[in-house]
Amino acid sequence: MPDDPNKKMHPHPRMGVWRGGARGGSAVRYAELECTSNFTFLTGASHPEELAREAAELGMEAVALTDTHTVAGVVRGHVGAKGAGIRFITGTRIVPEDGGGLSVLLYPTDRAGYAWMCGLLTVGKRRSRKGSCRLGFGEVLGVGGGGGGLMAVVVPGRLDEEGLGRVRALRESFGAERVSVAASVRYEQDDERRVALLSGFASDAGVSLVATNAVCYHRRERRMLQDVVTCVRHGVSIEQAGYRLRANAERHLKRPEEMARLFRRYPGAIERTVEIAERCAGFSLDELRYEYPEEVVPAGWTAMEHLRALTEEGARKRFPGGVPGSVLSQIAHELGLIEELGYAPYFLTVHDIVRFAESRGILCQGRGAAANSAVCYCLGVTAVDPTRVSMLFERFISRERDEPPDIDIDFEHERREEVIQYLYGKYGRERAALTAEVISYRGRSAVRDVGKVLGLSGDVVGAMAKSVEWWGDGLGDPGRLREIGLDAREATIARVVGLARELCGFPRHLSQHVGGFVITRRPLSEMVPVENAAMADRTVIEWDKDDIEAMGMLKVDILGLGMLSCVRKAFELVERTEGERLTLASVPAEDSATYDMVCAADTVGVFQIESRAQMSMLPRLLPRNYYDLVIEVAIVRPGPIQGKMVHPYIRRRNGEERVEYPSAEIERVLSRTLGVPLFQEQAMSLAVVAAGFTPGEADELRRAMASWKRSGEAIARFERKLKEGMVARGHTARFAEQVFEQISGFSGYGFPESHAASFALLVYTSAWLKRHKPAAFAASLINSQPMGFYQPAQIVRDAREHGVEVRGVDVNHSEWDCTLEPGAGGRALRLGMRVVKGLSEKDAVRIVSERERGGVFADVRGVWRRSGASAGAMRVLAEADAFGSLGVSRREGLWAVQGLKDCEMPLFETAAYREEAVELPRCGEEEEVREDYRRVGLSLRSHPMAFAREGLAARGVRCCGELGEEGLMPEGKRVAVAGLVLVRQRPSTASGVMFMTIEDETGVANLVVRPRVYERYRGIARHSCAVAARGRVSRAGKVVHVVVEGFGRVELGAGEALGRSRDFH
Repeated sequence: MPDDPNKKMHPHPRMGVWRGGARGGSAVRYAELECTSNFTFLTGASHPEELAREAAELGMEAVALTDTHTVAGVVRGHVGAKGAGIRFITGTRIVPEDGGGLSVLLYPTDRAGYAWMCGLLTVGKRRSRKGSCRLGFGEVLGVGGGGGGLMAVVVPGRLDEEGLGRVRALRESFGAERVSVAASVRYEQDDERRVALLSGFASDAGVSLVATNAVCYHRRERRMLQDVVTCVRHGVSIEQAGYRLRANAERHLKRPEEMARLFRRYPGAIERTVEIAERCAGFSLDELRYEYPEEVVPAGWTAMEHLRALTEEGARKRFPGGVPGSVLSQIAHELGLIEELGYAPYFLTVHDIVRFAESRGILCQGRGAAANSAVCYCLGVTAVDPTRVSMLFERFISRERDEPPDIDIDFEHERREEVIQYLYGKYGRERAALTAEVISYRGRSAVRDVGKVLGLSGDVVGAMAKSVEWWGDGLGDPGRLREIGLDAREATIARVVGLARELCGFPRHLSQHVGGFVITRRPLSEMVPVENAAMADRTVIEWDKDDIEAMGMLKVDILGLGMLSCVRKAFELVERTEGERLTLASVPAEDSATYDMVCAADTVGVFQIESRAQMSMLPRLLPRNYYDLVIEVAIVRPGPIQGKMVHPYIRRRNGEERVEYPSAEIERVLSRTLGVPLFQEQAMSLAVVAAGFTPGEADELRRAMASWKRSGEAIARFERKLKEGMVARGHTARFAEQVFEQISGFSGYGFPESHAASFALLVYTSAWLKRHKPAAFAASLINSQPMGFYQPAQIVRDAREHGVEVRGVDVNHSEWDCTLEPGAGGRALRLGMRVVKGLSEKDAVRIVSERERGGVFADVRGVWRRSGASAGAMRVLAEADAFGSLGVSRREGLWAVQGLKDCEMPLFETAAYREEAVELPRCGEEEEVREDYRRVGLSLRSHPMAFAREGLAARGVRCCGELGEEGLMPEGKRVAVAGLVLVRQRPSTASGVMFMTIEDETGVANLVVRPRVYERYRGIARHSCAVAARGRVSRAGKVVHVVVEGFGRVELGAGEALGRSRDFH
């Protein structure tokens, strides 16, 4: 999985601390009221915060954001403006469908006006397809009568009687003082005449003239990028764009003095900008106040009373032998803080969601900061026992942090939609919606769009895009460009690279967040516009998770987790075949056989510890209990790695290094991790006990950790306070420096202990299932695909190595899902028809249903005739060799389905059908394997590498399985191995090193590929489905790698049928 799932190409301004130059001063008072940002997608060429900061530096009175039919960028602009010290005006541009080219800029002057504006946008969006907004001029007039809470600036289309009539209608609706006509100087030949016409037009309409510069970018240097996005929007190249492009680079923010010079004949137009800005000072986004839903509180109860009662009831159930005193104290502390901050309705809302899931038999588990809460444990939101982990509730809620808590709940990924629809049903689409996800340009997409616009041929654009790695590296790298025959110094290529870099991070469109739900007491559209999602039965607000966190809005993450689906399916298989009922709570704890398997890194398919990095750590860490798994989950993360904490911890755990604590307080914080801070909570607690931070200040430090890469100043602000605080409390300067270095390391995405504790429960459960119920576990993994690092071929291989008999797909035995059957040595795994590529579940269900109704099938034609499966499905099943129980080989099956047609042929169907037997030659073993991989993705026959073994051996290539023999393959020995590429992984902490896992008929080999080697052999290392690698053996206990020095190709007859690896970064 990605090391930092939240990393963005262009971060939200709330994630960094911007310290611009001194606020600009100006003798002229001017506010820019017409700014289009890049949230008017493919139109504006600056981020909202760039516009706010530039306006501040230019000395403007205020700046407005007026993106077309959206307020998606206003939170970013608002936060950026606060950091820059300039007044921000929230606005939008409405372009009525029947407005004759007119557009209306709307600005709220109070909270009610803002609600009217968002409501208007919601009406237009809900009646339109995703990303569109359809409004009529009459609907704009309608919001003018909303109590006087909106200002309107008209950008006229036609300066004739019809256009004049529309402006007069707006004046009648809004009031003369609230309507103006915009004029801008475009540096075109007719500027003087056009502005004079607009002035007369405004006078005739009885409204004021106001100056704007119709801004599309913050500085003139962005003009070229604005041309590019304009071309992308219209689907043309620069050469084809013509008048679609602006005539010059004047659509940028200008100094007030310059604007006054341009409008020297109309000074009132400049003064009017300030008048409007002052009227709009009556509203700020800071006024938005979130209100919790009321449905979760029973009549006659307060929210706090109900929460307290549910918590006490849950505590009795969780601790039937009596609630420990420490837990009672923790509950009392949490409930007191919850009551003080008014968060009881939030906890009740989350409890209601979990209760619903449990009532439907849907596995779920809260994680993240929620696991720091004893109240959440008692409510059933999290399964993390507060007696088993140390808790820091302020990681979850604090007095100093003016924002609501954030609870993530994982549900079975295949049943999450039931929970989503429950929320829509309970609260209605007016009060519940998903948050948005801003889809931004990345390296490849930026290169493709810019290259097309600048006229590069399709093959050149494709080659340049492919030269950018999936993890984003390589944009414009001269060496990579040379490889594909391009010169980085050539003018067009250099321009493509430069503009693509600028374009990276620009929003491209809004999508829906994976599961972030916002629920309110009043209609959501009073706070933010709501639009239709691309998926049916979904609605989405315009703000993303960073926006709503900045605005203090409640969000509950309704997330899907494949492993929960897998565990539930495994439990069901075990109950169905063995009669044993298992639950997350009843799985036997601390099973030594399970830990033996984990210590041996035998963890293919096990949640969170199946990656090569985790497998390499397991034999070194040797986990023997639940808390060891908590540490294992957290230690192989960028934070501990970058903070240089991994090796000290391992040395201390192995008794190779002495554990010392500078004070008793620090020992209490770090004793469970042997004096090494591995978790975010420990970093926060260290700041409290060692440097004198308050819990709230420690939480600010956590935020600074998260924004370190985006803004180094964020954590640097705390450096002096941390170091001075530790020295003042008697710690050495060296110790203070060491602690700061460790805390800074958490900027690279360190796990909170609470998060790791939640995940460790599933680590153990999945490991126990793999050890004690291997057939059920393997079947459930395949039935839950796609998920995890490994594909069905590797899961099946691993199951067979653990003694599980695996049987192929068969029309007389297989269901859609994999199932368990009686076997010679226990339960056998029968592959389900879901593994057959190209076979629909609908056709599979038809076959299974008919087989259950009418008994087993006798021949191929009977399968088709009785089940009603399509002729295409029958061919796919023949190619998958699924007619074995009928005594029909793959070739015979393909022959038998040749004449099948989906159209009805009653004359022939009623006639007796008999075809003379045709003896067909049987497929060779290699051909059978190739066809297995092509249609099923795996083979129960031979491994594809076995057919290349003779040639590989002649080249000195050894079997992967031999690497495990230390006597045969000692440290440093040169070796060559070959295999199918299963996984490519490039962690952000690995300094460009790629890890590859390859597989042959004897086992797997783990390859370490350093950047220089990767670049030299990039074509093979990145694209080949099978590789030969030569290098040196590296051994660390039971962990064996080959440090690669070079690659070679392996030609296999199966080719692309072998599929692609799973690649991660």
